[in-house]
Amino acid sequence: MKVLYAIQGTGNGHLSRARDVIPALQKKGLELDILVSGIQADIQIPHPVKYRLQGLSFIFGKQGNVNIWRTYLKSNAARLQKEIKSIPIDNYDLVINDFEPVSAWACKLKNKPSVSFSHQAAVLSPNSPKPDKNDLMGKFILKNYAPTTQQFGLHFRAYGERIYTPIIRNDIRTAATREGNHYTVYLPSYSDGRILKILSEVPDIKWEVFSKHNKVEFFGKNISIRPITNEAFVLSMVTAKGVLCGAGFETPAEALYLGKKLMVIPMKGQYEQQCNSAALKELGVPVIKSLKNKHLDKLRKWVDSEERIVVNYPNITEQIIDQLLEEAVLG
Repeated sequence: MKVLYAIQGTGNGHLSRARDVIPALQKKGLELDILVSGIQADIQIPHPVKYRLQGLSFIFGKQGNVNIWRTYLKSNAARLQKEIKSIPIDNYDLVINDFEPVSAWACKLKNKPSVSFSHQAAVLSPNSPKPDKNDLMGKFILKNYAPTTQQFGLHFRAYGERIYTPIIRNDIRTAATREGNHYTVYLPSYSDGRILKILSEVPDIKWEVFSKHNKVEFFGKNISIRPITNEAFVLSMVTAKGVLCGAGFETPAEALYLGKKLMVIPMKGQYEQQCNSAALKELGVPVIKSLKNKHLDKLRKWVDSEERIVVNYPNITEQIIDQLLEEAVLG
């Protein structure tokens, strides 16, 4: 069976998960090609990529948001249509899609079935938590960004049929975990300046900040800012006392798996992260709306707290792949 595995390259979570999904697919004796689209990831996957495309990336801002203007400038419609037409989608028996728009629309335009294997598929399920404030546009974008005909989802809990607990990459599962005295910070939609300004107000804590905006290491009195590498980030997180991050999926899931204290700040205007915040609140994870002075008391309270959330995320990647392949083949 010839399979195309298409991965979203905006942010690091999809590629981090792919590090475990690809070996699981390779074990099945498939003829596997990999497609990656997007320009916002900081890590790479240790596997050959046959199609590397610009795709349709959301560009992170520096004030807790998506930079709509830069996203618009990067979203060249003619180039995107050319990329969609360039994929020989008919050459594949199965297309597995992790929220990747080019292959999704190539399949849709040719009425070819495709299988979503992503966190977004679970977020769209009526069984998964939603924010109190309805966001019709955000829901529309999430539903139509990478449309598929079959869905397998990953979420913080198994909220229903074909929704599974997170894939925790092997780097995290096999890491030697201990509790140090620092906190790991990953807030890609905030500027380094904003992060420095707020975290310096909690001077008795050592903060290790991983930045999308700075390629040079900076070491202050109690704050370090470092460019993102997979190895450095994993080491920081597995030895951290706690993790302060956006309300994405992979990083919060890994922090929970490691038994770390966790606080999240959802990105403004990002429906998926608002949904994630609702799910994390149900688990008992503290959520603050933004990185501002008015939330410093909540940040200090979290730092002083010893409360951790207990989860059970077993290694079921191969079982999910088996079910996905069986159902896809049966049609």
